[in-house]
Amino acid sequence: MPQPARLLLPVLIAALAPAAFAAPAAVDPRIEQLLADLGKVRQIDSVQISPDGTQLAWVIRTEGKDGIEVAKVDGSDVHRVSDDKPGTCSSGEIAWSPDSRHLAFVSNCASGGKQKDLFVVDTSAKAAPRRLAELPGMSDGLNWSPDGKSLGFLYVPNGTRRASAVYAAKPAAGEIGVDGVEVQRVASVDAGGGAVHLLTDANTYAYEFSWSPDGKRIAYVGAPPPGDNNWWVAKLYVQDARAEAKATMVLDPTTVKGSLHGLQMALPRFSPDGQRIAFIGGLMSDQGSTGGDIYAVSSRGGDPVNLTPDTTVTPVWFTWTANANMLVSQVSNGQSEMAEYAVTGNKAAPSATLFTLPASLHDGTASMAVSLSANQTRVAFIQSSFDTAPEVHAGELGKTPPPAVTHLNTGLKPGWGKTESVEWDNEGHHVQGWLLYPANYDPKKSYPMIVTVHGGPSAAVIPRWPGVGFGGVPFSALGYFVFMPNPRGSFGQGEAYVQANRKDFGYGDLRDILAGIDAIEKTLPVDDHRLGLTGWSYGGFMSMFVPTQTQRFRAVVAGAGISNWQSYYGQNLIDQWMLPFFGASVYDDPSVYAKSSAINFIKQVKTPTLVVVGDRDAECPAPQSFEFWHALRAQGVPTSLVVYPNEGHHFVDPDHQRDVLQRALMWFDKYLPAKG
Repeated sequence: MPQPARLLLPVLIAALAPAAFAAPAAVDPRIEQLLADLGKVRQIDSVQISPDGTQLAWVIRTEGKDGIEVAKVDGSDVHRVSDDKPGTCSSGEIAWSPDSRHLAFVSNCASGGKQKDLFVVDTSAKAAPRRLAELPGMSDGLNWSPDGKSLGFLYVPNGTRRASAVYAAKPAAGEIGVDGVEVQRVASVDAGGGAVHLLTDANTYAYEFSWSPDGKRIAYVGAPPPGDNNWWVAKLYVQDARAEAKATMVLDPTTVKGSLHGLQMALPRFSPDGQRIAFIGGLMSDQGSTGGDIYAVSSRGGDPVNLTPDTTVTPVWFTWTANANMLVSQVSNGQSEMAEYAVTGNKAAPSATLFTLPASLHDGTASMAVSLSANQTRVAFIQSSFDTAPEVHAGELGKTPPPAVTHLNTGLKPGWGKTESVEWDNEGHHVQGWLLYPANYDPKKSYPMIVTVHGGPSAAVIPRWPGVGFGGVPFSALGYFVFMPNPRGSFGQGEAYVQANRKDFGYGDLRDILAGIDAIEKTLPVDDHRLGLTGWSYGGFMSMFVPTQTQRFRAVVAGAGISNWQSYYGQNLIDQWMLPFFGASVYDDPSVYAKSSAINFIKQVKTPTLVVVGDRDAECPAPQSFEFWHALRAQGVPTSLVVYPNEGHHFVDPDHQRDVLQRALMWFDKYLPAKG
């Protein structure tokens, strides 16, 4: 019988899948060496400092498996607490108890990798970890209640995939949006062990939560399922921290008036007196890529107040201090910054900048989060930059950034060129980006340059050590300048800058990027006839759209891109994110989607383009890449499409991570060779 049309795409993807991980022929030995060097980094997933500030726990990856080590705060006396045989099972999601003696974590070691369980270990004794509860499903965000009597976490009972749209979507089957929907809820387990208590109801997907100071209530951000799609319209709830407690909705950004209307929320945090809840509110394109202004609302409900209007930085993470002020991690002009904020009534203003780093920092719990001792005098986080591989940093919190206390990656040195922050002004905006020089740079020579556009668009390029996977830094090692701009729409220049590309995708941000290229070419030997373009997600969209607007780029690699916003609206599984950016649905205002769709200008494209995507990408579905690739082939433009099986928006298979970077390096080496 004839094959149903709706099944043709999966069949075509399956037919192409073997090519996605078959090694390309004749790999340049320089690329092989570069990939081998990138693979040497030891990945540190998270770090937590004990409340008394004397101990550290971190999660370190060995042979693809995570394990937990504990040490003194200076990094000495390191010992493993999760298992005896590194690389055989995985443990993570670490959380110190308020008494600083017990470390809770989640592990699949007891089940032989089949199921996760909740454990606690007494770090002052040599006893084995004790299992508190079985956790069949998916868990995240483990933390103790302030009184130490229970552990809370996000939990998908019997979940089959990680709770995030960036991971591979379930294969489409059954009644879509009804069958097999998984709901993440806030759960708890008593500190002594026992059953899992589901605190929030089954009709609300909980994205994140926090305890009230007395441990009697929780605040959480939630929305009706499916969870992948509805984070952009989530509401703020408060309820008692017990099963079957009634939740009170205290804030709905879709109906509230003022600057928060229609925007997103993240990181709800009770004030020390429990009377207010502060959170980050802003135009955010992805859950987890947090940035905006700091807002506050009564824990009983009411109108929210923007505590940081007109700021020229982007707060990303914060915590209340004991005196009801705040410690804030923020993006400032492409750099990571820690600052103290004084909170007076309905205003929070920076009172002191502690330190600014051309580096990325986080503790593994949230973007730019740091781990603090109970008295907030000591801090720990993972830090990396373009020059320095990841290490745990810990010490006193003050004007001097804390030193590295691990030496897990000290033997690694960058194989790429030096880094420089570049700044320019365009159309009333101050714009910043990062420039990597070619390895072994000779100012007497002329070089090609590859422009890498970040995803989001609500995000920012901040220096970090690259891994094996898609990214721009490795191109520098092969003799290219690499330009990573933060154009309008990015974090780092305030919320007005983030919102400056609403209903304008591919236009104002492109002009910012082109102005940055012009500024670089005025001072450095970049050959304007040898420019390349690449990016992933929103950067993949730009890699598809930009060649329809300018012939300036001679080779392109488009990762997980969007070629037709009109068809994309009906294909993706996260369409709620689009309304805040486009102002209306595609059915109400098709023209605003059409003007940013590469497919509508496809006749202008002449640039050789490699297209790569995961076959189960929920955020930027594979049909978008097929549509673009098909159009290029019809125009006779050199192109290649590679589809990676069982991958979502974020690739997890190490072979695929290596392959996609290798193919990108080889594509530019073919169509934009460094030796011109």
